[in-house]
Amino acid sequence: MTSTGTRAAVAITKLQSMPSLFTRRALRTVVTICLLMSMRPGSGYGQTGKPERPPAGKRTTTSDDGNGLIDVQPSDLLKTPVTNNWTSYNGDYSGARHSGLTQITRANVGRLAAQWVFHPRTVSPLEVTPVVVAGVMFVTSANDAYALDAKTGKVLWHHIRAVSQGLVDDPAQHHNRGVAILGTRVYMETDNAHLLCLDARSGHLIWEVAFGTGNKNDGATSAPLIVKDKVVVGISGGDAGVRGFLAAFDAETGEEKWRFWTIPGPGEKGNESWPGDSYLHGGGATWMPGTYDPDLNTLYWGTGNPAPDFDGSVRPGDDLYTSCLLALDPDTGALKWYFQFSPHDLYDYDAVQTPVIVNARFKGQPRKLIVTANRNGFLYILDRTNGKFLFATPFMNTQNWAKAIDENGRPIPAGRTPDEKGVRVCPANGGATNWYSPSYDPSSHLFYFRSFEACAIIQSNIKPFEVGRTYYASGTRSVDEPAKAYINAFDLNTLDFAWRDLQIGRNKGWGGVMSTATGLVAYGDDANNFVILDGQTGKPLWHFHVGQLVHASPMSYAIDGKQYFAIAAGSDLFSFALP
Repeated sequence: MTSTGTRAAVAITKLQSMPSLFTRRALRTVVTICLLMSMRPGSGYGQTGKPERPPAGKRTTTSDDGNGLIDVQPSDLLKTPVTNNWTSYNGDYSGARHSGLTQITRANVGRLAAQWVFHPRTVSPLEVTPVVVAGVMFVTSANDAYALDAKTGKVLWHHIRAVSQGLVDDPAQHHNRGVAILGTRVYMETDNAHLLCLDARSGHLIWEVAFGTGNKNDGATSAPLIVKDKVVVGISGGDAGVRGFLAAFDAETGEEKWRFWTIPGPGEKGNESWPGDSYLHGGGATWMPGTYDPDLNTLYWGTGNPAPDFDGSVRPGDDLYTSCLLALDPDTGALKWYFQFSPHDLYDYDAVQTPVIVNARFKGQPRKLIVTANRNGFLYILDRTNGKFLFATPFMNTQNWAKAIDENGRPIPAGRTPDEKGVRVCPANGGATNWYSPSYDPSSHLFYFRSFEACAIIQSNIKPFEVGRTYYASGTRSVDEPAKAYINAFDLNTLDFAWRDLQIGRNKGWGGVMSTATGLVAYGDDANNFVILDGQTGKPLWHFHVGQLVHASPMSYAIDGKQYFAIAAGSDLFSFALP
């Protein structure tokens, strides 16, 4: 938290630069509010207590002006492509991670230079994508939230919250992928599945709700998604035997509005896969943000693997709604349709990869599409109005778990059932791709994503659910074969790959990609570099050695006409721009 003197100086500087409608009286009022907030117990430091509303202040400009108090309206979240502001985890609702900014081009990208580096306190590699509004950048590290001056990296406020103890699997590593923002409020999930609402101007806690089920294995690692007046959150812990769900909360009050269970209970469709009370531990976690089509008023969200991971004998049938893409009504949480990529998943093939909304011609006809590269090694194209399967193609050369995808989009299994001895399966349980973000350029119709070629020996053994432990029902071991990673460009016009760029390095990078209106593709490679390629050819144009593995996806924003790229690498956040 900045000092009270610094707070007043920052507030005065900003307000003095605003239009003349700000009278001296208004100036004094807002500065007084800022000082009082900084002195209030708990302000910006994560203490709990009676939730308070932030003080009312004049809203002077819209978020697109880059000045004044932050006030993100639902209409701001509808803008596509994103330009100055990057208002959500994927930039906009489509999940395309495509920036409309044009200052940085193929011709000048070679002059890109680091502008600042920010090092938060952290307990694990950063997986956050920053959100930028009106020149303010919001980032998370474990349970902490920061507001930074996006031009300089200076800390404006820091909301501190201790990490939770006794967690299992991913939440125990305290990963946090970022925030959502609406109005003057910032929303974030915590490692123990709480939703926090913070004042965007001070970091002060407004309200907090627990959205877990009471299962001590519950956790959260995602960024929330704002849809209209609701905050949608997902749960982590599918590998620890939670019951997956999506939940929506009123953005103003924190009241829960709906909850959709990804593992159906007794009497519901699909419960036949979950004998007895096994539905309470069936997995189907929702641990990455979804996407949203405002025209169809439909929320699209991927679900994780069933639990236990490798033992299918205790969960017969398809195991709905695991390893699925769900289409939900965001007003009620009602299911519109679903598509299951890996029925009766035996290999940990989560389907939480970003479902990208695309309006394009498909086989000569204009269609409303969903495009996604799945962890099971196939790229899918669906009709997003009804979930109809349109197309699938393998993108992993060594894929062996399925013989093919049938005309309805259902895989034909190759019969590789894990047992105590183990069976060789490709892709490995880490998947042919994973949670790292894809991108789509609407001008070239190229879909970009990272892929991984590796196999594993997967073993299975019956294992009961236990609180405080993972629910893998045995495990995996690597095979003595070289692994490979690629950045891929898939052409929706030709339904084939335009290019594939083999990664050089340790094949341990988990960095997603983004594209720009000038035909650039940016990502973190496997050799500790932030890289920018020519999106048409895959030719490298520029790189910067960040010295750490990238486990996050990049974004872009602009301040005063200057375009920046930002990416988290290891324990640091880097910002780049032209000199």
